[in-house]
Amino acid sequence: MKRLLLATALIAAPMLAHAADAPKIDPAKLSQHIKVLSSDEFEGRGPATEGEKKTVAYVTEQMKAIGLEPAGDLQTDGKRAWTQDVPLAKFEISGPVSAHVMAGPDHVMLSQGEQIAIRAAMTNVDKVSIKDAPLVFVGYGVKAPERNWDDFKGVDLKGKIAVVLINDPDFETGAGDFGGKAMTYYGRWTYKYEEAARQGAAGLLIVHETAPASYGWATVKNSNTNTMFDIVRKDPTKSHPALEGWIQRDLAVDLFKKAGLDFEALKKQAQTRDFKPVDLKATFSADYAVKHEVIVSKNIAGRVKGTKYPDETIIYSGHWDHLGVGLPDARGDKIYNGAVDNADGIAALLELGRAFKSQPAPQRSVMFLAVTAEEKGLLGSEYYAANPLFPLAKTVADLNIDALSAAGPAKDVTTSGDGKVDLQDMLVAKAKEEGRYFTPDPVPQAGHFYRSDHFPFAKRGVPAISVGSGSDLVKGGKEAGEKAEADYNANRYHQPADEWSADWDLSGQAMDIGLFYKVGADLANSRAWPEWQAGSEFKDLRDKSKAERK
Repeated sequence: MKRLLLATALIAAPMLAHAADAPKIDPAKLSQHIKVLSSDEFEGRGPATEGEKKTVAYVTEQMKAIGLEPAGDLQTDGKRAWTQDVPLAKFEISGPVSAHVMAGPDHVMLSQGEQIAIRAAMTNVDKVSIKDAPLVFVGYGVKAPERNWDDFKGVDLKGKIAVVLINDPDFETGAGDFGGKAMTYYGRWTYKYEEAARQGAAGLLIVHETAPASYGWATVKNSNTNTMFDIVRKDPTKSHPALEGWIQRDLAVDLFKKAGLDFEALKKQAQTRDFKPVDLKATFSADYAVKHEVIVSKNIAGRVKGTKYPDETIIYSGHWDHLGVGLPDARGDKIYNGAVDNADGIAALLELGRAFKSQPAPQRSVMFLAVTAEEKGLLGSEYYAANPLFPLAKTVADLNIDALSAAGPAKDVTTSGDGKVDLQDMLVAKAKEEGRYFTPDPVPQAGHFYRSDHFPFAKRGVPAISVGSGSDLVKGGKEAGEKAEADYNANRYHQPADEWSADWDLSGQAMDIGLFYKVGADLANSRAWPEWQAGSEFKDLRDKSKAERK
């Protein structure tokens, strides 16, 4: 998931001026790409579906028409394909989910998608059957030796279900050992499942709360009750417990109360280093069948080859996938079209390709990489970063694009999370040239830095950011921008209602893409190598590969 940006149509606002060196980006072309990719015909662009086949065909056809060259897998004839094969393990719940809790004499039935959202097990089993497993509250589920923090404190979780809070222990207090409001990786739900597996738990249930999660229950339900994907692992039990799921806060409060415990009081205890695991005096049972197989999805790659340094690459990336077909909404709509998330990012990649082809060829190569399975855990970008088509040591930067605004031009620009990297400074400088300003991620507690496709590049040392539209709108200012963003988050993000609209004002997207073009074009025609700055956890990794860039 990514920073959730604007999708409410506003009255067209006047464009801020483009600098002369940015080719004009046509909003009508952006709109047409988005309209096609988010149409019902593409069935929500789920990996390993007919929607994927249509998406790959459309994006490839557009790249060819623009004049890009294929930059995917090397074929036996020495030429490159348009795609990179991405083997993925695919898991889906087959049939009904039976789940309940016994709390003293009370038998509490749990409805999939309502009180609980159980993910398809990713441990290569055909069936999950858990009977009367004790529930244990383990705070935020964090084990961080470098912070002298251990929420588990020696508890034996074998055969038990751990119950944890979302985000970091610092989220509510704003100060402490985890960076205050800014989320660390310990706050991400992906980490919590991984740690539960390391602790030997039979399962993990995350208590959903909207503020610390940064999204509502509808997003949890829609993201976790459909088909799951993972990279192919030799031993998936090292990364996944048998049961993974989320529960509603009200259910957790009730379970704590039945055990004579106060949810809010225990949450406050969990925000301290002295917290110890608490037996919830209840048991959990679940039964469901799982269908699993290995499929091959596709990353799509086109490029403009550099004239002088073709082995040095600037990457523009964005994910082509969305949630596919899932649970129906109140209107009965089951197709999760993903217009803003992220058909508009793919439209941006295509029009960036057109912009670069309209100019003299750059000195360095520029790749346009549309990745799969972002919605399943950044899996397409993770696979690329682990199996790069061009060496990461000579990858100059990754500029990722995900969920641009459809609400008209903004006076500012932003990124998903704040990376300590020269690349972000370059973006800020280019925005200033256009009379715009940079707004740091306003909700660092949401952990956006870890939720977009730049992260697999960053964690391997490649300078990388996810660029995004601002919210200080030319028409209506911050109030209008924040209202539009809140409306999108509540009513469209990861819901079937994320659909294309003819009323959108995409002139702001065009302006943003022009800005992103200039950052990449400067790098493509220079000898500059952006660096991670002092204090970044990725600096040492990049520094170790410096000799390969001489």
